Amino acid sequence: MQTSFHDRIRALGTAFSVAQIQGSMALFAPLQPPVDEALVQRDLSYGPDARHRLDLFGGGGDARRPVLVFLHGGGFIGGDKGAPGAPFYNNVGAWAAAQGWLGVTATYRLAPAHPWPAGAQDVARLVDWLKAEAANHSGDPDRIILMGQSAGAAHVASYVGGQGFAEMAATSIAGAIMLSGLYDVPSAARNPYQDAYFGTDPSRFAAQSSIDGLVETSVPCLFTVSENDPADFQRQAALLVSRRVAATGKWPDFHWLEGHNHISPVHQIHSPVDALGPVLARFVAGVVG
Repeated sequence: MQTSFHDRIRALGTAFSVAQIQGSMALFAPLQPPVDEALVQRDLSYGPDARHRLDLFGGGGDARRPVLVFLHGGGFIGGDKGAPGAPFYNNVGAWAAAQGWLGVTATYRLAPAHPWPAGAQDVARLVDWLKAEAANHSGDPDRIILMGQSAGAAHVASYVGGQGFAEMAATSIAGAIMLSGLYDVPSAARNPYQDAYFGTDPSRFAAQSSIDGLVETSVPCLFTVSENDPADFQRQAALLVSRRVAATGKWPDFHWLEGHNHISPVHQIHSPVDALGPVLARFVAGVVG
């Protein structure tokens, strides 16, 4: 079954597009189990903006559970955490709850109305909320793991590796997972999505990058890239690995996702053909015990 799905995903191509997103959703939505809404707390506010919203999955009882936070992609200008009845990205929160953790899916402010560094600021605000409130929902505020995909990964990277939040991240979270992220703005291919968030002034690009901080951070990190990710994300992953190896003499915790494209890895989570979930669970177990 896994080989068949890889072939069907490969058939969607490498170009990130609406057609690719819709094709991936069509493959994985029928495989996602329904979410028990009794286990979900919807649209809790973690800040003053209408986009400062999060959903909590699981919890309850006296346990202090690891907290897995998912930040969606969307090219910096779109995306959402998911609504009741939608398979994505409720699948990520429901999967986290099924592991015995407190699952969190969250939205954040969008460009161009909210350009860099709004994403890192929103991640910091979200972490602050969880540090204060997680225990009230059976979460452990000392075992928070951030996970972002694409633009969400770029925002997690900015929080962990730069924009003035690196010291906060080192003492506030237990780990970070970045799926197909953007880490080095100067070397990234220019496109309207990046221009909307980072702007078009090359003199600012180095300061907007997270790669130096990701090389130096003490926060345990897991990085992934997909076989059929667009070329720019392949280059970003290769640059990050090369910089980490040059600085430390060792590869970072890194996983290459066979058969997958830019969006399909998060669509597969919690499905019967989920190959990413075990990788994530291994990382979480390693950083939270």
